[in-house]
Amino acid sequence: MESKKWPRLSFEEGKETYDTVHLWTQIVGKIKLESLPWVNHSWHVALQVTPTGLTTGDLPSAKKNFKIDLDFIDHRLNIFTSKKEEKTFSLLDLSVAEFYKKLTGDLNKLEIEIKIHKVPNEISDPIAFDLDDSHATYSPKVAVAFQYALLKVNKVFNEFRAEFIGKASPVHFFWGSFDLAASRFSGRKAPVHPGGFPNLPDRVAREAYSHEVCSCGFWQGNDSVPFAAFYCYIYPQPSGFESASVQPEKAYFHKELGEFILPYSEVQSAEDPEQMLLEFLHSTYSAAADLAKWNREDLEKQE
Repeated sequence: MESKKWPRLSFEEGKETYDTVHLWTQIVGKIKLESLPWVNHSWHVALQVTPTGLTTGDLPSAKKNFKIDLDFIDHRLNIFTSKKEEKTFSLLDLSVAEFYKKLTGDLNKLEIEIKIHKVPNEISDPIAFDLDDSHATYSPKVAVAFQYALLKVNKVFNEFRAEFIGKASPVHFFWGSFDLAASRFSGRKAPVHPGGFPNLPDRVAREAYSHEVCSCGFWQGNDSVPFAAFYCYIYPQPSGFESASVQPEKAYFHKELGEFILPYSEVQSAEDPEQMLLEFLHSTYSAAADLAKWNREDLEKQE
């Protein structure tokens, strides 16, 4: 692909694949959740972008260390261990239930014993992974485009992340909400979050939003916002944020979501996609931080 060309994404064409892969990432992510000690704001559960997909990174078990990689270029799941063992299977023509059976079966063969909560999080009307034969669509074309989009976005988000010297998350992929995200914190405590996310304990949401936070992210869309988009929000939201002036002109405040939105298609078709995305990230964060009276001089890298 050309260095400046970003892949076209279509929620309509990719919806069924996104739904299936979302659930696959939840299975992989829950294995990571059970393998590691708790880190504030659930940072330990997130997946990381690789050149070919998403990874758990290194995970400990009783007898060996291991990692699980989702490869969206060769369309395979790969398990690697510290004893140089490997297990792999194709992602083609797999339901969620079949994926769960293959993955847990391969882990058992490697003598890696992990039990997860088999009900998806942050999804309405969830089906247990081992019973879900209804989600079984995987389009290699959709997966490849999504992967290349993740690589492009990950690069820009990491550049944006590097500008902040206060407490900030890594750039990471949350499997609950199925988005690539990065968060910045003011250092001040926030009001207790009301919770209310589907199939997510309120205590988890309240811990995630225990301190003032401004988050940016990228996600593939959903039924109410049927297009891939970038977002930025702040919690707690200061007065005037929704009417703040941000760039580029195609960005707007989505009242139902309570966040600024920039359609991915606007970035993808721009002459300089990276510059447009950085403009969105900088302007929305600046509006949020200024209105919330963050101590920006101490939090941001000074040139």
